[in-house]
Amino acid sequence: MPGSLRDVVFVDGVRTPFGKAGQQGIYAQTRADDLVVKCIRELLRRHPGLPPERVDEVAVAATTQIGDQGLTIGRMAALLAGLPKSVPGFAVDRMCAGAMTAVTTTASGIASGAYDVVIAGGVEHMGHHPMGEGVDPNPRIVAERLVDTSALVMGQTAENVHDRFPQLTKDRCDAYAVASQRKLAEAYAAGRIQRDLVPVATRSQEQGWGLATSDEPPRPGTTLDDLAGLKTPFRPHGRVTAGNAAGLNDGATACLLVAGETATELGLTPRMRMVGYAFAGVEPEVMGVGPIPATQKALARAGLTIDDIGLFEVNEAFAVQVLAFLDHFGIADDDPRVNPDGGAIALGHPLASSGVRLMTQLARHFEDHPEVRYGLTTMCIGIGMGGTVIWENPNHADYRKEQLAA
Repeated sequence: MPGSLRDVVFVDGVRTPFGKAGQQGIYAQTRADDLVVKCIRELLRRHPGLPPERVDEVAVAATTQIGDQGLTIGRMAALLAGLPKSVPGFAVDRMCAGAMTAVTTTASGIASGAYDVVIAGGVEHMGHHPMGEGVDPNPRIVAERLVDTSALVMGQTAENVHDRFPQLTKDRCDAYAVASQRKLAEAYAAGRIQRDLVPVATRSQEQGWGLATSDEPPRPGTTLDDLAGLKTPFRPHGRVTAGNAAGLNDGATACLLVAGETATELGLTPRMRMVGYAFAGVEPEVMGVGPIPATQKALARAGLTIDDIGLFEVNEAFAVQVLAFLDHFGIADDDPRVNPDGGAIALGHPLASSGVRLMTQLARHFEDHPEVRYGLTTMCIGIGMGGTVIWENPNHADYRKEQLAA
């Protein structure tokens, strides 16, 4: 019916194993676009009842849109994945929230009736394209003091968050980082992470062909003592280290979003329903606090409060920004609702891909926790922003009652 909004549901999400950026990383000789192609093909393989021609759009994010991440990567990935040439595609850039923005943008199209089925995701090959490659910031941004020079270096913005909130000590950040590594190791041992991974064939001139089946960055068994003596590269005697921040990584993600009525038509099972989303700007010098106003805005628009949220997937770009978020909302550092299977400090953060990784993990948590009705995915974004998406659990009794009543 014209003028009415449709439900948007998350059907499935997948990702490649995340690798370490650099010449020794598993994807050093693998193309970025091939990583996202693997994800798209896996989604189609997992859902044989979805006719490929029913895909209305492919939105793929990349922060550095040059080389093997350029040339309108959404369209190129669609063609390379074997989708019909009638399926269009586009590229997205909102730095760390690229894949999140690919999801929210196409979801709005589904809600308004422009699309029925979309594939959205992101890729970042930081080994091929270091952060800031080819960037030429307008000199006025600093000369006219629109931002402090530290706003352009993400690690320095994290140190600035430490300055603003002295209670967010390095000890707290290191303890949070150790917990992230431990939770991920437990999730791997239980087989929870492997369900979302797409094996990727890799090539090395030195070692020949290989197969990536697990994440490369994790350091299981990390202790506080291991982190205590690490260097602070962004400030002498600082608090941000390689141990309590996400690394430089390569990887890709993709998810399948459809209209609620289309899911019923095609026999696709919703794993989450989008409730709403919001993006917000903050001072670029403290970009890590971005998830706070974004979450406040998203909750207000949805008519919910933080107490309604039973599960949180918070991107761990830096431990300090996660702790700033938790402190603001009165949530304990070790609250079991937060990143139950660990986060980017352990897994890695291939910039534009991470938003869908958060969503895929939340969908898994919903399956394990039918008592939880609402969850959210949130992340800080470079140049001073935050993004939050609120999701509803289809396994919750109230959701099921409402669907039957409808």
